[in-house]
Amino acid sequence: MEGTLHNESGAVVCERCTVARNPFTRMRGLLGRRGLAQGEGLLLQPAGSIHTGFMRFPIDAVFLDADRRVLKVASGLRPWRAAAAKHSRAVLELAAGEAARVGLVAGDLLRLELS
Repeated sequence: MEGTLHNESGAVVCERCTVARNPFTRMRGLLGRRGLAQGEGLLLQPAGSIHTGFMRFPIDAVFLDADRRVLKVASGLRPWRAAAAKHSRAVLELAAGEAARVGLVAGDLLRLELS
């Protein structure tokens, strides 16, 4: 499943967002990929934490609550690391630096528009 994530003002946060909702797609995540392009991301739902074991590139991990409000942004998370956020129900994985480029900060509310 794929869609677009917007912030409260309607600006695009993730143009091509793949939604991983079942155990297999969440477990596979970004494994085997060489990177993420600008505007591309993976929304893991449900997820309270992530790991970057076996990954080949750093990512930004954006932790979201049940309403898709940003709880925390873990920027530049390198391979073989883990991150979590209390009360997180989903994690948006973006290319390293992408969260800052689109201006994501704690408190932002995101809306998913499925294609």
